[in-house]
Amino acid sequence: MGQLFTRIKSFFSRNNIGNQEKKLEKIIIEKTKQIEKFFGFKINDPQYFIKALTHRSYLEVIPQLKKSNERLEFLGDSVLSLVVSDHLFETFEDEEEGFLTKYRALMVDRDALAKAATDMGLKNFILYDTRFVNGSNAGIKTILADALEAVIGAIYLDQGFQTAQKVINKWIIEPNTIDGNLPADKNFKGQLLEASHAKGMGSPIYKVMKEEGPEHDKKFTVEVIVDGKIYGTGEGKSKKSAEQSAAKSALQYFE
Repeated sequence: MGQLFTRIKSFFSRNNIGNQEKKLEKIIIEKTKQIEKFFGFKINDPQYFIKALTHRSYLEVIPQLKKSNERLEFLGDSVLSLVVSDHLFETFEDEEEGFLTKYRALMVDRDALAKAATDMGLKNFILYDTRFVNGSNAGIKTILADALEAVIGAIYLDQGFQTAQKVINKWIIEPNTIDGNLPADKNFKGQLLEASHAKGMGSPIYKVMKEEGPEHDKKFTVEVIVDGKIYGTGEGKSKKSAEQSAAKSALQYFE
């Protein structure tokens, strides 16, 4: 562990972190120890994990950190997609591309990743400015999901593909395939689109009927129209969630 501390101190020294931010060095060392204990491996290069845990909003707090977790998020997303694709391909030998694509999307969407990150307690490790989320549940979900992808990228670089695969299997694939069952399809807009096309009624149209509340706490009301008729209404904190709610309501008629 002494060598690890030396590397972390070197990182802060190279990036000219001032005395005012020295407390951050202590936090990073403690968080790195926690990560090692949680995952059960010795970190080779702590810089990967420092960056993986740094949300871009934190660069405004400590500008000397310079880089956020966005590049590692990009890499981790690719590793995650490969592992999940391989699992689905090997498990469901008789299913076609559409089925595999749909369920890969379900297993790696923001909600699924945010839940996995929450179960892991990842929020306790992430460095972010609380002003960025301003109490928004959607905001923290995005931070958690992005951080998990970044951590997967960091594990891949630091420990190799097999270790990253084990982490993905344990925290993302296995919880989503209990007793061999895949997660429920919550893409109600996609289901409604398929149902309306199957009936020759064209594509659904979504209209925002009402927008209420302050900027940080909006509420949207959306109607969905199919073939000139209103089939459902939904509410949500974002346009997307309100549209999903309206589509879910409309599906009752189609079913």
